[in-house]
Amino acid sequence: MTDTTRKEPFEGHKKLERNVTLLAAATLLTVAVGGIVEIAPLFWIDNTIEKVEGMRPYTPLEQAGRDIYIREGCYVCHSQMIRPFRDEVERYGHYSLAAESMYDHPFQWGSKRTGPDLARVGGRYSDAWHVQHLKAPRSVVPESIMPSYAFLAEAELKVADPAANLTALRRVGVPYTDADIAKAGADLIAQADPNADAGDLATRYPKAQIRDYDGDPTRVTEMDALVAYLQMLGTLVDVDSAAAQEALTKEKGR
Repeated sequence: MTDTTRKEPFEGHKKLERNVTLLAAATLLTVAVGGIVEIAPLFWIDNTIEKVEGMRPYTPLEQAGRDIYIREGCYVCHSQMIRPFRDEVERYGHYSLAAESMYDHPFQWGSKRTGPDLARVGGRYSDAWHVQHLKAPRSVVPESIMPSYAFLAEAELKVADPAANLTALRRVGVPYTDADIAKAGADLIAQADPNADAGDLATRYPKAQIRDYDGDPTRVTEMDALVAYLQMLGTLVDVDSAAAQEALTKEKGR
């Protein structure tokens, strides 16, 4: 004899799916609980990015170069984020760490690559190579489709108020000191002028490269600033040690 009183499996689930109001309420509850679990802990921690040794704010010259990089649309074709995949690591170097972009406003991760990733381009080529590449890209990379930026070598670097730029960045969390802001104008010129007195610039900005970049020591140009920025990328952090420390921290947190 058949038991006609037995309920079909998942009868409650079917009822939920057939009732629009009940389904909407259950969906809202699920999303709310998931959101609270993911978002709420962020209000009790100071920073979601773990600091790594060696990371520092940009010098005024590097920051000016970064502004030119953005102004000229370099970020459209060049990303600055090496993904943790074998083919990327073998081509570009160690994968990018979150801390390496902690002082970027905005970050330059990018969404496509027409040209190579630049996250670790610093020190890979000489200043002369960068200058020639920017002036006549196909003279050093025949297959390049990059336009010429020769005008940067003729354009005198003019930053309306370097101190104000650093002050604005400090307000959004970049740890510039009062001394950094007070000396911003002098630092901007001194880093690209081998004959200038750089003072304590190298102390306040560890690993800052102080030299003429564009081959013309008589003046500071936009080319100086852009090359200074490119030559700094990926040079501040010992990525192998930082990655090992990051992995250890994650393991302890499990």
